[in-house]
Amino acid sequence: MKDQRKTDIRVGLTVIVSLLLFIWIIGWAKNFSLNSNRTEVTVKFQNIAGLEVGDNVSVNGVRKGYVNEIVTKSDLVFVKMSLDPDIDLRMNAAFTVMMLDLMGGKKVEITPGNAEEKLDVKQIQAGSFSADVPSVMMMVGKLENELPQMFKQVNVTLASLNAYLADKNLQSDVKTTASNLVVISDQLKNVINENRNQIKLLTSNSVTLTSEAKDFFAKNKESLQTAIVDVSALVKKTDVFISKLDALVVETKEQKNTAGKLLYDDTLFKDLKEILADVKQLVKILNEQLKNEGLKVKADVDIF
Repeated sequence: MKDQRKTDIRVGLTVIVSLLLFIWIIGWAKNFSLNSNRTEVTVKFQNIAGLEVGDNVSVNGVRKGYVNEIVTKSDLVFVKMSLDPDIDLRMNAAFTVMMLDLMGGKKVEITPGNAEEKLDVKQIQAGSFSADVPSVMMMVGKLENELPQMFKQVNVTLASLNAYLADKNLQSDVKTTASNLVVISDQLKNVINENRNQIKLLTSNSVTLTSEAKDFFAKNKESLQTAIVDVSALVKKTDVFISKLDALVVETKEQKNTAGKLLYDDTLFKDLKEILADVKQLVKILNEQLKNEGLKVKADVDIF
């Protein structure tokens, strides 16, 4: 009896451990967790390429969560992820759906970021999709109908290029151009050889002139600075004079000074005009008398 009881106890313990191990494996595979402090993050994607509930979520390649829920709205897909509480996400965190392995599985890869401000997990984040092998094959399939036309255009281009290069006139022109370049190079070489001494002299003179100019500026540095200061002072005085002259012109136009009053006084101008008319009349009378009987003066003098 005792041996049978021990056997039953061993069998029971084995079954219980097996069940616990089975439950743990199922929970690990299905991302079940008893931790209530997990972080929930919702990310919107335009395409998740077959991502399913329960798929892995990794941070810098380390598994740190799973996909909890997937909801489609309009042309967007909202993915709710459950993350371990030790994950520190920053404002510049990035969420990317990518291929898990060559068998076609998918996962969400998170780059936590390095910004100073933490990520507000209550806000919906924006994610992206990293193209995988099926996506590339789909793109190639879309190009299947365009590839023959592209190859046809390439063949036409190559045929035109071959015909252009095979043109005898073009070949002759290329040979002539190359021959002319050789002749020009020889001529240029001869010119340089013939004028080598002059070039050296010109270079030497340039160096000498530069040195003399440098010495001149070094010796007359103070004089030049004084001249520059004097010129600056003269320019300032000229500006002041011009400003005063402008002010005088404005005062004259506005009749605020004697010259303005004389130049722009209509009454004075009218009086001067009348005086000139009277003088003109007087000169006319004097001329007539001088031509006829001479100058006649009539004077009526009263004596007290």
